[in-house]
Amino acid sequence: MVRKLIAFLALVLMLAVVPAAAQETANQTFFLTFVPNIQFAPVYVAIEKGYFADAGVNITIEHGDENVGVDLIAAGERQFGLISGEEVIKARANGRPVVYVYEWFQQYPVGIVAPEGIASVKDLAGRKVGIPGRYGASYNGLVALLTANEMQESDIQLEPIGFNAPDVFCVGGVEASVVYINNEPLQIEQRIHQNNCNGVPAITVFPVAEAVDLVSNGLVTNEATINDDPELVQGMVTAFHNGLRDAVNNPAEAYLITAKHVENLPLNDALKTALEAAAQTQAGFLAESPDREAVIQSRAEMLATLSESFDEAALLQFHILLNTIDLWDADRLGVTELASWAVTQETLVAMGFISEPIDLEAAFTNDFVPDSASE
Repeated sequence: MVRKLIAFLALVLMLAVVPAAAQETANQTFFLTFVPNIQFAPVYVAIEKGYFADAGVNITIEHGDENVGVDLIAAGERQFGLISGEEVIKARANGRPVVYVYEWFQQYPVGIVAPEGIASVKDLAGRKVGIPGRYGASYNGLVALLTANEMQESDIQLEPIGFNAPDVFCVGGVEASVVYINNEPLQIEQRIHQNNCNGVPAITVFPVAEAVDLVSNGLVTNEATINDDPELVQGMVTAFHNGLRDAVNNPAEAYLITAKHVENLPLNDALKTALEAAAQTQAGFLAESPDREAVIQSRAEMLATLSESFDEAALLQFHILLNTIDLWDADRLGVTELASWAVTQETLVAMGFISEPIDLEAAFTNDFVPDSASE
């Protein structure tokens, strides 16, 4: 009888623990810019593979304009979002206590696309160059690229065209255009292959990152969250890091997961079957602990294999994912450097976006970036 009573009490205690543990899960609204898109694959991977849940966080995604996200995080109405380094500097220059805690894009995603005959940025002098507008990463990147080539805006004919570079470029509306290098050159090349780009035979891309190392998008929080709940910050950073790592290593798996979150992402039955097979093959390859160069090569081979069965239109979004992974990838994911922040700040001061330098060492930290050796 005593044994039965002890067993019963033990069962009661076990059942009592379950609700308490469940209550430890905290709801978080994670702010992302733009709209649901293949570029947010690391977030989707971290959700679907339980990395946020492992950190005790239940994630709800919110999309909106970047300046709105900065305001919400600075005010403590949101605790985390993916925000650019430029916006962090501008926010802190205005007394808003946001902090960059993980570098997502290791390379700045902006560049200039031009017809193949234009051999250098300096060859753009006097030419009509399209740009979405005089704002945001496109404009910051253009000014930095021109400055690195001893040029200024007045040396070119800058033409605001909205986010329509492939259309405007391929009808001859501009002679070159500022673009996001992970996707718009692919769209232009696709039109060239269809003989639908104003007779342009090929293009050249001049990435900003090859001339100057600006800080791009990363995981951002605020000073209060770092001071009051560093364990939460560590959990969010680690979850995002794990999602990013997995997307970099197995893009086929990341694409399949992303399709659950991005409406109308191309995924017919044939492509789904092919990606499932590629993801499984890649998982076996990763189990052998290949080095980074081997993983890079495996991504190229994955695209080549898929291209044997699918045309470039069907694989456009997958190809965009691969190009974007190239911008994320690094020997150590997540680490950001003071020198990059200094160059970014110099660009913003020169453009008049901030009046004087800020304390950059308070704007970012690498303290929460996981050590690759401990992964």
